[in-house]
Amino acid sequence: MRETGLLFRTASVRIERECSVRAMSLGIVASVQLAALTAPLPARAEGADRTPPYWVSIAAGKARTRTGPGRNYPAVWLYRRANLPVRVVETFPSWRKIQDPDGAQGWVMVNLLSDRRTAMITGGTQPLRKAPDPGSAVAWEAEQGVVGTISKCSGGWCRFDVGGRRGYVETRHLWGVDASEIIE
Repeated sequence: MRETGLLFRTASVRIERECSVRAMSLGIVASVQLAALTAPLPARAEGADRTPPYWVSIAAGKARTRTGPGRNYPAVWLYRRANLPVRVVETFPSWRKIQDPDGAQGWVMVNLLSDRRTAMITGGTQPLRKAPDPGSAVAWEAEQGVVGTISKCSGGWCRFDVGGRRGYVETRHLWGVDASEIIE
């Protein structure tokens, strides 16, 4: 028996812009800046040694993106989908500028992201094959927008796992992996 529609796509939710109000006096701002200059440097942020672009996934059930790398920047999007694959396109200490599958970009705190490799099905319903071969038997089908964990990517195919239902999908039908990427 073949099952389809393993998961449903949850759309990103746009939230209203938040206004930033500066309530600090110049004296407080100056003392904060002086304290920042004399404080010891923090440990390197997770993924700080990686050069963009690279792939990650959203770790939290709710993650806001902002117009800039800081909480004082207005929020633009609220993602309500853990494991959504995103591409890091720019880095700043403790912040990453990400691009989602729809092409929207924004800054998110690094602790809301995970190095766990996930991907999303694109281009309509796709077969999950038993082997990385277009002639291989179909084990499952996954609808467009289904997100799963990827592993063992090479030769234009990735092993795709959705809740224990596994199969191979061509990388051209996945958002979250580059076509020539190799993952062991």
